[in-house]
Amino acid sequence: MLSSAARTHRSLAVSATRSLATESVSHAHPLPPPPPPSHAKHPSAAKPASRARLNPQPRPARPLRHPTLAHLPPTFGRNQILPVADSTRALLENIVAQFNAPIRYAFAYGSGVFEQDGYKKEEKPMLDFMFAVTHAAHWHSINMNQFPGHYPLHARVLGSGFVSRVEEISPGVWFNTLVPMEGVTIKYGVTTVDNLCSDLLNWRTLYLAGRMHKPIRIIKDDARVRLTQQVNLTSAVRTALLTLPETFTQRELFARIAGFSYAGDVRMALPGENRDKVQNIVNHQGDQFRELYHRLVVALPGVHWPSHMESIHQDTSPHARAAHLRKLPADLLKGVTEHYASELHPKEADEAVYWTRLAGNEKLPEVIDHEIRKLVRYSSAVQTAKGLVSAGLTKGLRYSKEKVGKWWQSRSAGSGSS
Repeated sequence: MLSSAARTHRSLAVSATRSLATESVSHAHPLPPPPPPSHAKHPSAAKPASRARLNPQPRPARPLRHPTLAHLPPTFGRNQILPVADSTRALLENIVAQFNAPIRYAFAYGSGVFEQDGYKKEEKPMLDFMFAVTHAAHWHSINMNQFPGHYPLHARVLGSGFVSRVEEISPGVWFNTLVPMEGVTIKYGVTTVDNLCSDLLNWRTLYLAGRMHKPIRIIKDDARVRLTQQVNLTSAVRTALLTLPETFTQRELFARIAGFSYAGDVRMALPGENRDKVQNIVNHQGDQFRELYHRLVVALPGVHWPSHMESIHQDTSPHARAAHLRKLPADLLKGVTEHYASELHPKEADEAVYWTRLAGNEKLPEVIDHEIRKLVRYSSAVQTAKGLVSAGLTKGLRYSKEKVGKWWQSRSAGSGSS
């Protein structure tokens, strides 16, 4: 039975690799094995230190319940490895290396990693990280023991079990914010690999998948996440193509993809987020977007994007669009098909006709946009509420004050330039 599961796992990786492979990528050198435990007696080891409730004993690790994907072919997913300055790379790696709790996959994102409009050169934006781990409660138990100050008082009192239960609430992320490390201020989110891969594949909430539509710097890689991230990037391209005309520019494509995670975001209706966020990202990150998406776009049938041109042409016939529509992420596709449930004959009657008629509907771009907004609106509202719990009162007020200050600066700058 185990051998059958392993064969199924290998066949999944091979089939996905054949359809999504890009170019070669060099694997990082494996970490050396940990040193053997020392059996020498030490005076301080004679008696274990007592632990207060605010500094709990880490919970023991649990064995993996599911087999992991060990590796991918070296030709897979090269587009995901985006370069950054050596100083930035060293800083990001040093920060992640500070954590004793095991991190399966880690990436940094945002204005602190890739340049955006709206920031002065002398400004040092907060660095944003996302960590994907195997067992949330175990991870927070170790991390709370190492860095108790990263958590608010009530979280330390209630323990890692409470933190992991709050994290599990959709969209499945716990954030520690305004954390000083290595001479900078960081914010890091914690999720599980299972939750991350589920969102990348299905767009269950689009909270994590949407962040990973934009340029990120991978710090710790994982074969399973890289596989599902390639699916996520391809899904973003297919969705964008279904909402764009026959001819458009690469800038329009990048702006459409970057805008998915902001469409419907409740923060965009509050004085805490720059209304020009999407344009600010695309203005300075065109090269990174092109590295992420160019190979994926030209690999799709009916799309013409010469490497030396910024103009893109696509086949917008119902038959060509149906090929994209059928492969949209499950949760988005479910919302779209339910919207048309009363207008079209059941899919079971004639599946090919069903998809062609649906793809040829002139209101399809609006329906897709509406369904994306629904996904993002719910997840962003829940995560915003969770932020009050994970940050605590003091940090929450400070973080909100800083966000409002940036919003006001961007508004003043926009008014001054108009």
